Amino acid sequence: MTKDKIKRNFFLFLLLFLVLFFFFWLSNEYEYYHYIQNYNHKVASLVQGIKEKYPLVTEEEIMENLNQVKEEFPFDKYGIDIKKDSILLENEKDHIAFSNFYFFFFTVIFLFLFFLFLRYQVSMKRQIDDIVRYIKAINRKNYQLHIDSISEDELSILKNEIYKTTVMLKESAENSKKAKKELKKSLEDISHQLKTPLTSILITLDNLIDHPDMEKKLQEEFIRDMKREVGNINFFVQEILKLSKFDSNTIHFIKKKNNIEQIIEKAVQNVSTLCDLKNIKIDIKKEKTEPILCDERWQIEALTNILKNGIDHSEKNSKIKVQCEQNKVYTKVRIQDFGNGIHEKDLPHIFERFYHGEKTDKNSFGIGLALAKAIIEEDNGVIYVKSTSSGTTFEITYYQL
Repeated sequence: MTKDKIKRNFFLFLLLFLVLFFFFWLSNEYEYYHYIQNYNHKVASLVQGIKEKYPLVTEEEIMENLNQVKEEFPFDKYGIDIKKDSILLENEKDHIAFSNFYFFFFTVIFLFLFFLFLRYQVSMKRQIDDIVRYIKAINRKNYQLHIDSISEDELSILKNEIYKTTVMLKESAENSKKAKKELKKSLEDISHQLKTPLTSILITLDNLIDHPDMEKKLQEEFIRDMKREVGNINFFVQEILKLSKFDSNTIHFIKKKNNIEQIIEKAVQNVSTLCDLKNIKIDIKKEKTEPILCDERWQIEALTNILKNGIDHSEKNSKIKVQCEQNKVYTKVRIQDFGNGIHEKDLPHIFERFYHGEKTDKNSFGIGLALAKAIIEEDNGVIYVKSTSSGTTFEITYYQL
């Protein structure tokens, strides 16, 4: 029960007590007033009768005799017991009337309170039955419950808490179903990604086994193909493991102030071999920047994946521009390639894992950009992409904390 509810009940109880106390005080005063009136009228009649019969007796003498304590008058011989009965019949009648009134009043109060008690017990039992029914439904994994309760008693608060728990369990169940569907889809995607290189390796191995007298030059070519496919599978497995660590929150980022230009240079070194194969030049426009708070190793991984994506989509003998921008709020890195661009319908999905657009390289696994986005956002960054038929630009913004 809340403090406001307790205070309100206390004041209601206090008000009821004061009303009843005031009522009984007035009733007692009213009853006493009637008794006094009856006695005074009788005394006045008695004094007047004495004066008429004994004119010589003064009123002062009569009043003095009335107020003196003398031996008790033998009323019992007239059938009056002064210990139980009133000498005045009017007082006796008033006493009976007031007694009947009090009996009726207390009977009504008792019945009213008894009615409130029974109503409260019925209400409590109904709410308890509702709570038991809700809990049984939850145990049967039925989360389609709605509890309407605007009161503030203990059971209503309990029902509201059960409803909140039901909502959380429902969300958890829905998230579990969603996670299972995503896991199923991920396993299907992984199987699909591994199927092609594994099939290629198996075919190559069959050729080598079936043709032991194959020319040495062709054998070496087949072995190099298998080595390349194994390397692709190894790269894919490593990227999957990295993504799984992000999903399970098992990666511990070591965040400290790092120079973004050094991170860019190390990422460029990682893709230098790919650049040499396609004769692609990476042009870095240096600008004085503030250090950013991040994990250097993982940010190098993210920028490497973005650069690799640009190289994959660039023609031979082209270039990639990398530019930094600094202001008081953020540090921005812009990576621009001049390839064939990303199709408009594919643009909203390029950061989804295993996604393959129309212009995606057949050797791409579709997880590099998803991993890059996860890393950048972990370091309080935001990544944005825009693309045309003449190239694609990635903008990574690291906000200053």
